[in-house]
Amino acid sequence: MGYRRFSTGRIIEHWIAILTVLVLIVTGLSQKYYYLEISQWLILQLGGIDTVRWIHRYTGLVFIILTTVHIMMAIIGVVFLGWRPSMLITKKDFLDAIQNIKYYLGITNIPARCHRYNYKQKFEYWVILTGAILMASSGLVLWFPMTFTRFLPGEVVPLAKALHSNEALLLFIIIAIWHVYNAIFSPDVFPLDTSIFTGYISEERMQKEHPLELMEIKEKEKETAREVSTEGLLEDLGERPLS
Repeated sequence: MGYRRFSTGRIIEHWIAILTVLVLIVTGLSQKYYYLEISQWLILQLGGIDTVRWIHRYTGLVFIILTTVHIMMAIIGVVFLGWRPSMLITKKDFLDAIQNIKYYLGITNIPARCHRYNYKQKFEYWVILTGAILMASSGLVLWFPMTFTRFLPGEVVPLAKALHSNEALLLFIIIAIWHVYNAIFSPDVFPLDTSIFTGYISEERMQKEHPLELMEIKEKEKETAREVSTEGLLEDLGERPLS
């Protein structure tokens, strides 16, 4: 079965993210490109433009809650539960990127050795997360313009409209090209990276993609085995009758 990579909570979170993003893309882009025939057909199938807007807004609310919970859990985990901040971008990630460029160009035969997440996954994560925050904040401004313009200048509304629309298109392109390729069409995982759905990743992929994490796991397994062996030996010695 391999190694456990994602918890049940992360799997559920990913499924909710997939469904909400799909709905937001369909209802959002159909409004942005309303003049296209396929957009008009979708809007009619969903019950008209007013219905599409409400579906988009309430799905966006679910997405905002999901993003907020994700961020809060990460903060609580790192600050109070001792989680490793494995998604933070460090100097090593830039060095790994340079190392892999050399590897792809044939300058070196050694690819970058990564831990739990490689530099590509980290960069993609932060692009999507910051994009989600921008989409959420600008979407709330567009939903409640009167509320926000009570304490912000009126220019914030057209700014939010431009930001929301263009950022949505950018995120769609990133997800459709970058994320979908890495999760489906990459030769390393084709026809599908199932780790986020099953929660497990094979040892072969661990060795290739996350060798430093695999090394750490094996060291912990050896240490645990030694502790168990030592405890068993002490128990045996304690049970022997005194001569």
